[in-house]
Amino acid sequence: MDEYKDRRWRQRFANFERSYQLLRQYKDKGADSELERAGVIQFFEMSFELAWKLMKDYLESQQLYVNSPREAIKQSFQIGLIDNGHVWIDALSDRNRTVHTYDENLAKQMIKDIEEKYFPELDRLYKRLLEEL
Repeated sequence: MDEYKDRRWRQRFANFERSYQLLRQYKDKGADSELERAGVIQFFEMSFELAWKLMKDYLESQQLYVNSPREAIKQSFQIGLIDNGHVWIDALSDRNRTVHTYDENLAKQMIKDIEEKYFPELDRLYKRLLEEL
């Protein structure tokens, strides 16, 4: 394994871990106000962005190369790094929608999806890679 590529995913993990911990800390605090919802969604967006880039770096350390978030998700699923590729693809679509549009109903649905669907997947990725460190 290329030492630089191995070190790269480990560095990316540290960045991912910081945003993951913020999301973990605030996702269940209640998002009653628009500001609270926006904050949780922003933490999700940061965590998701770093998660797919972490997958990309990890895959490269395994000599697997991808060019997009979708490819990183598909390849990570194929090697067993993530368990539920469909949920990750849904998260990618939702992240893209929330980055470009603000809609109150979408924001409320996103909070629910973050808590019930997306955070558990981020949590599994975090724990799986934490074991490899």
